[in-house]
Amino acid sequence: MFLQNNEPKTNLNRTQMATKKGGTGAFACPERARQAERTIPYQTISPCISLSKSHKPIYCMLFSRLGSTAFAAAMLCSSMLCFSLTQAQPPAKAPKKSAVKATTPPPAPPSSQSDDQKFAERAARLWCLQPVKRPDVPAGLTKSTNPIDAFIAEQYRDKGLQPAPAADRLTLLRRVTLDLTGLPPAPADQDAFLTDTSAQAWDRVVDRLLADPQHGVRWARHWLDILRYADQDSGMPAASGIYLWRDWVIGALNRDMPYDDFVRAQIVGSRYKEHSTLTATGHRQKVPGPLEDQFALGFLARAALTPDNSEQDLALNSVETISTAFMGLTVGCAKCHDHKFDPIRQKDFYAMKAIFDPLVVKRVVMATPAEIFANGNELAAYRAKKAPLDDEIETLVAPYRTKLYDERVAMLPPDVQAAVRKPEKLRTVAEQKTFDDYYPILRIDASKIKEILPPPDLEKYTALLRQQTALGAAPQLPSYWTVEEDSALLKEPSYILTTGDPMRPEKDHPVEPGFPFKPESADFREGRREGFVDWLTAADNPLFARVAVNRVWAWHFGEGLEKSTSDFGLLGGTPSNRKLLDYLASEFVEHRYSMKWLHRLIVTSDTYRLASRADASVVEANAKADARDTYLWHFRLQRLEAEPIWDGILSAAGDLDTTVGGKSFQMLKPGETSNRRAIYMSRGYVPSTDVMANFLLSFDVDDGRTPCPIRTQTVTAPQALFTMNDDAIEKATAKFSSRVLEASSGDIRSAVDLAYRTTLGRAPTGGELDSALTYLANDPARMKGLAWMLFNLDEFIYVR
Repeated sequence: MFLQNNEPKTNLNRTQMATKKGGTGAFACPERARQAERTIPYQTISPCISLSKSHKPIYCMLFSRLGSTAFAAAMLCSSMLCFSLTQAQPPAKAPKKSAVKATTPPPAPPSSQSDDQKFAERAARLWCLQPVKRPDVPAGLTKSTNPIDAFIAEQYRDKGLQPAPAADRLTLLRRVTLDLTGLPPAPADQDAFLTDTSAQAWDRVVDRLLADPQHGVRWARHWLDILRYADQDSGMPAASGIYLWRDWVIGALNRDMPYDDFVRAQIVGSRYKEHSTLTATGHRQKVPGPLEDQFALGFLARAALTPDNSEQDLALNSVETISTAFMGLTVGCAKCHDHKFDPIRQKDFYAMKAIFDPLVVKRVVMATPAEIFANGNELAAYRAKKAPLDDEIETLVAPYRTKLYDERVAMLPPDVQAAVRKPEKLRTVAEQKTFDDYYPILRIDASKIKEILPPPDLEKYTALLRQQTALGAAPQLPSYWTVEEDSALLKEPSYILTTGDPMRPEKDHPVEPGFPFKPESADFREGRREGFVDWLTAADNPLFARVAVNRVWAWHFGEGLEKSTSDFGLLGGTPSNRKLLDYLASEFVEHRYSMKWLHRLIVTSDTYRLASRADASVVEANAKADARDTYLWHFRLQRLEAEPIWDGILSAAGDLDTTVGGKSFQMLKPGETSNRRAIYMSRGYVPSTDVMANFLLSFDVDDGRTPCPIRTQTVTAPQALFTMNDDAIEKATAKFSSRVLEASSGDIRSAVDLAYRTTLGRAPTGGELDSALTYLANDPARMKGLAWMLFNLDEFIYVR
C-alpha cells in the first residue's frame, strides 16, 4: 500500500544494475529501467506483528478509546493488505493467433533532414528549453498579496475548484517547523505563537526557523539525496572524509549561499564567478576560492569508486548526477545510443563526459607538520608491534591458503589459469584485467582458512587473530579527498564508449568537450568545468532556475509543479502551472538565487497554509475536476521521512544532540545507537556487509548509488515493528515518560497534556484526555505506556 510514489524509488537500484557497463537487455537503457520502476511493484513482506505482553493491554485500550487512529494498529490491518495489493498482476493473456491480423507497415519515406536538424527541431518543441519569461501576476482573484496565491487562484477559477479553509494555528506551526527544521515545535514555541495575535506572527515564526542552524541540517538532507551522498559505496576512496562535503552543504544552506554559487562551488571548487585574473606583469592566474570550498568538491570525489578511477566512474557518474540534479534531464539515457525521446545525442553525453575526463582524485591530509612527524613515530611503533604477529600468522596459515588457492585456480578455464599463474610484472594489460576480474573468486578469507585448519592450529590461529585485533587500527591523520585536473589526461582525446564500457572506446568517434544544447558562444579557455558551469548557471539558461525552484516546491508540497522533478523532457510531461513555475524561476534569478527567499515566499502563501481536510461537499465537488489535488485545493497529507521521525522520537525524550556537523555514526549491532540527528546516520552500499541501519531501510531511505529526487512513501510492517518493539523506542519511551512527569511535578493531567503537545504539537481533545486518564488510573508508572502509544499514532509520523 503506497501513499505516494511520485518518482521511482532507487533503493533497489534496478537502473544502476541494468546500465552496468556492457549491459544489454530490456533494462540496458536507464529510461527503460525507469519506466519499469513505475510498473514493477515492490514486494512487501508482511511478517506477523507481535506485541510484547506489556504493550497489548495499553494498545487495545487506547486504540479503542482515543480519537486518533494508532499507526501501529493501522499496520496490523494494512500489512496484510499491503502484501496482497503489491503483488504483480498476472500478465494479460495473449490474443489468439487467428485474431491477429498480420500487417506489414509501409516503409517510411526517406528524410532529407540531417540528424542535427532533427534534434534541433525536437529541442525547439521542448517546453523546458524555451526562454523563461516572467508572466504578469493575475489580478483580482484573491485577497492575498503573495503572488503564488494569485497564480493558484487563477487555476481554481479555470478548473471550478473551491479551496479548503486555512489550517488551524497549531497544525500550521507543526507543519512549517518540521518542514524547515525537521524538528517538532516545542510547547514553548506553541504558546508563543498562540499568544502572538499580531498580523506579523506567522512571518516571525518563518524568519526564526530560517535563521535556526537546524534549517541547514534539514534541507541538506534533501539536496544530498539528489546529489548521491553516501558514506560508503563499495571501494569509494573519498569515504574517510566525505562527511566534510555534507557539512559544507549544511553550512552553505544556513548562510543562504546563492544557488548559483552553491552549484558552482561543487563543480569547480570555488563559488566565485571570476575564474582568473591578470597580475601586474600580465600573467594570468587562477582566482582561488575560499579554502572551505575544497570540501564542496567531495561531490565530484564521491563519484570515483577506485583510487585510480580505472573504470572512469568519476566522469560517468558526474555527468549523470549533474544533468539529473541541476539540468533536470535524463542525459544518462544517451550513454549507449541517442536519446529515444529527448533531443540529446550519444555524442552529447560523451562530450559532457570529456569535461570531467581529466579529473583524478587526490587525498589531502589535514594536519600540521608537527602532527605529521608525530604520526610517523606512532606508525613506526605500531608496525613494530604488529610485524611479529603478522609473521607468525603467515607461517601458520600459508600452507592452507596455498592449498585453497590452488584448488580454486584449478577450476578456472585454461586461459584464465595461465594469466593467474603468471607473475604480475609479466602480465599484459588484458591478462592483468582478467586477474583483477577473478580476484574476488580467488581471494581466501579468514573464515575459509578456519574451516580446514586442524583443531590445534585453529586454536592457535584464533588466539593470534585476537591479539592482532587488540592492537587496533594503524594511527591515521584526518584527511579528505578532492579532485584535480591531471595535465597528462588533459592532452588525451575522449571517445564515445560502446555500451558505456571504458575498455571499448570507439577510436573512430572522438569527441570534444561540450554538453547538450551547447551554444556557439561556449568558452572553455578558462577550463572545461569553468566553461560548462558558466553556461549552466547563466541567468538566461532556461533549465537552471526552473529545475531548482521546482525541486524546492516539490520538497515543500510533496510534488513539483513539474511532477517529474528530474525529467523535464518529453516523458516528464508538462507543468501543472507553467506560469507560476516561470514566475518563480524569473524571480529566483532577480533575488540573486536566494534559497531562503524562495522558502519564505512559499511558506507564507495562503496555498501552503491550507488545511489538509475540507468539508465533504467540497471534496466531492473538487474530486470531479481534480481528484489528485494537482492544483492544490488542499494541503497534501505527507508522511515524514526517516530522519524527522528519528529526530522527533529523541527530541520528545529530551535526548537529541543537535550539534551541527561531524562524522557519521552507525547503528548495525544490537544496542548500538546514538542521540545525534539522523542526517548523521551512516548510509551507502558495500556488497559484503551492511552499511545502513534497518530503521533507514524500513522508512525508504536510498543508499546513495543513484540520485533520489523525492523519497518513496510506503506503509509497511517493518515500520510498525520498529515503532512498537525496537530497543530505541523502549529507551525513548522511558525517558519521555520520566521527562513529562518531572516537568509537570507529578500531576498526571498536566503530564498527559504535555506529552501530547510534545509529540503531536497540540493538546489532547476532551475524549483523548478522558481515555488517557482512565488508562493511567493515577499511576505514574503507566505513563510509559502512554508515551509508547503516542509514538505509534499515525499523527506522529504524518504532517497534516
